Amino acid sequence: MSETGLWGLVVETTVGTGERKHTEAQVVGHVTGPREEALVELERQARRYSPTHPLSPKRRRLLRVGDGFLLVVDGAWQSFITRFTVAELLEDSAAPKAPEPVAEAPPEPAPEVPAPPPTPAPAEREPELDADGVPVRPAWLGRRDLP
Repeated sequence: MSETGLWGLVVETTVGTGERKHTEAQVVGHVTGPREEALVELERQARRYSPTHPLSPKRRRLLRVGDGFLLVVDGAWQSFITRFTVAELLEDSAAPKAPEPVAEAPPEPAPEVPAPPPTPAPAEREPELDADGVPVRPAWLGRRDLP
């Protein structure tokens, strides 16, 4: 394990009660740098952490373990644990992708775009109209500048 890197701060805590009691984990932050800095930040978070269970805590104990901390909170009938762990981040599928290095190639000359044909000047005469006053030949017919 390297001493400097990107460290994930992981919190595993007991949720639910009775037969529905189980542990859930989440990454609560990241620290870039030496592992010791990540442990300092993790300890700060562990000291201020307030678990959901038990509702009426009787005793709270924070213990240091090899790679983090263990918080044991005793309630009236049960104890609940929260584990705080520093773990080196090796892969993250949601991390933004780094741009691929591109070898610099000489710029290609821009292709010459032929100039569009000149638009014919509008006719000076009046358009031919049918009995209802609608032009017989639409104005757009024959224009080369339209798709």
